[in-house]
Amino acid sequence: MIINSTNLDAIRVGFSTAYRRGLGQAETQFSRVATTVPSSTRENKYGWLGKLPNMREWIGPRAIHGIAEHDYAIKNRPFELTIGVDRDDIEDDNLGVYEPLFVEMGESVAAHPDLLVWDALKNGFATECYDGQYFFDTDHPVLDANGDVSSVANTDGGSGTPWYLLSVRKALKPIIFQERRKPQFVAKDRVSDDNVFDIKEFRYGTDGRWNVGYGFWQMAWGSKQTLDKAHYATARQSIMGMKGDHGRPLGLMPDLLVVPPSLEGAALEVLKAERDAAGATNVYRATAELLVVPWLA
Repeated sequence: MIINSTNLDAIRVGFSTAYRRGLGQAETQFSRVATTVPSSTRENKYGWLGKLPNMREWIGPRAIHGIAEHDYAIKNRPFELTIGVDRDDIEDDNLGVYEPLFVEMGESVAAHPDLLVWDALKNGFATECYDGQYFFDTDHPVLDANGDVSSVANTDGGSGTPWYLLSVRKALKPIIFQERRKPQFVAKDRVSDDNVFDIKEFRYGTDGRWNVGYGFWQMAWGSKQTLDKAHYATARQSIMGMKGDHGRPLGLMPDLLVVPPSLEGAALEVLKAERDAAGATNVYRATAELLVVPWLA
């Protein structure tokens, strides 16, 4: 193949098409538990996460609720993926081996939010959220009806394989996927580019900016206990009983049970079986949807 602008343009279009095909065929799951929040700055502050105010009877002046109670911010991070194509392969028309790489590039980019979101969920037992406590913790500070601080748990500990019960039907889901700039396909494929001149390598890459963080911990229960009917009941009742500051009932309904592949069988026993091992009716059948996540393996 003669290396000229016409042929290089055609190669770029072919690689870009393969990349977009990969973007389109990736199967993602992160949006089930994460809200995508657009970003236009280096970081977004989420001080309002600490505000879950009640309606009150209007007697006297309005009570103004600010949004700076907590200094919780998610900083955007840059990510990239680049493939180098040897000039000799272009001259020898040996480009077929590269097309699957660009399809994989597209799939990798589309799946990257999954990698970050599910890592955030797994790491929630040791990563702080907006109130300064670990996302899954036993002592989140909440003001009771008298205005005194009390400790509230969204985990029951344990040392086994983690599983999660979530409420995901509110406007903000338990995880935040913050997107500053969508991925863009870029080519450095002019014969005068330094990478071609110095090391005879044409380069094609993609890059973007985003990050993840935590929303309301009240909407998530993380457990390392055995996944069985008793521990599921504890998680379910705890989420439904969650209250905001000053005793405000949040009205949460847990509707998604998230497990790694190793706990699929146990989860099916809890949510799908008509009867338990003793023959009693399974009262928790179909009380939540099951989501098995390979990223949690």
